Amino acid sequence: MDRLILQKAASYCAYQERTQDEVKQRLKKWNVWGDEADEIIAELISMNYLSEERFAKTYAGGKFRVKNWGRMKIRQELNRRGLSTYSIEKGMNEIGDEDYVSGLRELLSKKRDLLSKTETDPFKLKQKLARFALGKGYESELVWKEIGDLNETGEV
Repeated sequence: MDRLILQKAASYCAYQERTQDEVKQRLKKWNVWGDEADEIIAELISMNYLSEERFAKTYAGGKFRVKNWGRMKIRQELNRRGLSTYSIEKGMNEIGDEDYVSGLRELLSKKRDLLSKTETDPFKLKQKLARFALGKGYESELVWKEIGDLNETGEV
């Protein structure tokens, strides 16, 4: 195993959390294939530079807090990145139920305030709010429940 490549890969992983697939792709760019690539990845895992569970937790928490993504979108993206079901579940546990619902409420409230300046039809306003929240990856039952709650308080 090439120590220089291992050092480069360790630096690559130290910069931000990575998945094994991302590291494998980077190693291919550096012309490292097959067994040698697997060996380097195993070494990175043993040195704690690479952890899919840690990646899932960081990714899920960050996308929820910073980008206001819903669980469905986060789960889909973690799946797309090739993480194990176990790692995905660990990542999803980073999002508390209360925080999740209050995050959706805040998201809908801000979007409603923005849309209410231009949209006068309450039905179209609800549709636009729902489409926005669904696009962010929130579950439809929860979205419609929260839109209904906003409506009951007389705010939509």
